[in-house]
Amino acid sequence: MRSSPPGVDDLLRLVEALRLLDRSVDDATRVSRLRALEMLKAAASAAQARDTADLAASRHAQRAAAGVPPQERGRGVAAEVALARRDSPRRGAQHLGLATALVHEMPCTLAALEAGRISEWRATVLVRDTACLTRADRTAVDAEVAGDPAVLEQLGDRALGARVRQAAYRLDPLSVVERARRVERERRVTLRPAPDTMAYLTALLPVAAAVSVVAALGRAADAARGCGDGRPRGQVMADTLVASVVQHPEVPAPAGERGAAVRLVMTDRALLDGGDEPADVEGYGPVPAGWARELLAGTLDRGDEVWLRRLVLSPVSGRPVATDSHARLAPRALADWVRTRDAGTCRTPWCDAPARHVDHVVPHARGGPTTAENLQGLCEACNHAKEAPGWRASVVLDRAVVGRGGAAAVRGDPLSDEPPDDGLADDGPHTVVTRTPTGHRYRSVAPPLPGAQRGQDPRGQSGGPPGPDPLEVQDDGIAGVVERWLAGRLLTGALGLL
Repeated sequence: MRSSPPGVDDLLRLVEALRLLDRSVDDATRVSRLRALEMLKAAASAAQARDTADLAASRHAQRAAAGVPPQERGRGVAAEVALARRDSPRRGAQHLGLATALVHEMPCTLAALEAGRISEWRATVLVRDTACLTRADRTAVDAEVAGDPAVLEQLGDRALGARVRQAAYRLDPLSVVERARRVERERRVTLRPAPDTMAYLTALLPVAAAVSVVAALGRAADAARGCGDGRPRGQVMADTLVASVVQHPEVPAPAGERGAAVRLVMTDRALLDGGDEPADVEGYGPVPAGWARELLAGTLDRGDEVWLRRLVLSPVSGRPVATDSHARLAPRALADWVRTRDAGTCRTPWCDAPARHVDHVVPHARGGPTTAENLQGLCEACNHAKEAPGWRASVVLDRAVVGRGGAAAVRGDPLSDEPPDDGLADDGPHTVVTRTPTGHRYRSVAPPLPGAQRGQDPRGQSGGPPGPDPLEVQDDGIAGVVERWLAGRLLTGALGLL
């Protein structure tokens, strides 16, 4: 008797069963189990690819029947895939592209993945290196390279990529050359955090340009060291790169600013009283308070400007509830307030991209107000995805998040277009619930700012006397206090604790 296909509950039971695997087996069994689990991972990847491709086809058919223009029928599908897989929107788009190619154009690769003969990554190599080919040529390369699973299984990543590219070039050399030209248009610069207040600055460049940049930096480092500079060669190259970009006179800076702006959020205690609460650098994350104080003092020492704005946090939830109406040099817009609250990062769950857009949670066209409560920071991709048919979002109050217990109180049902009730704004951290076309809901809670402690007054002491109370300082009083403190630090040359 033929058994029925496994359902979602069966898959969840399998997840639980894997947690209960016997650990008291011998080494030979462990190695055999490692192989079996690797095959299971590959088969699961193939099943995900089929579901992803079927979801995309279903969504296209539904929107075609509804009269949606062809170019809009796929909007939001990659974002749905990303949310379901707890992944970033960029990775969601990659998953969708991989699934579409495997299911519709590369049957041999899909079969090898289903059988556990190759990993999801090696299937990605096959798809990636045939992306420039026509459907017919891609299927031909698939049959040539992946048609014999026993041979395919023996190829490593580099050997597999080389074989695929050779086959692709033999079938359609013009497309391969054109792809190389097209990829040059994808050059970009990205930033990601590294440990110990460092960061990785990555440039994707044409190979000739990249080699030229490294060679130029190397020559500058060799010249400096030849003149007695004691810094290591790599350090001189890095410092030369920063100086040539940030301090170059032709690099445009925002009006009223010199060089590049760094947005730093820290408590008055950490700034004024030597507190050890971590500060936060927008686009990077938490940094030690001592490092932040040194950054500010060093900035003034170079003659650069420091802009100061007081931000008042709720003593209950730690969320920002007010800000100064005056900033040093220029007032900040509402968008700056939202970016500060959201730590400069896209609010979509599992998306770590910078928040390039500040947009309404409940759309303005549906009655959503332009207030901090109804705004969120989003990357460009997520902001466009939420405009797809069937997507809804709302601001909610979740008392469980702030440690009071109880059920979530929805402010603006995600199934409706009602704007949030601003009367509940101070009862918890800013929370947005997004509902996708399938009815799945995903919650996004704004990250805690420096000094925010759930259920406690964030103005409490942290080693030493308390700093000036933001609620008691006059409009421009804190700015003067901070300026005098920084000036005193520079006059005495002290960068340690007060």
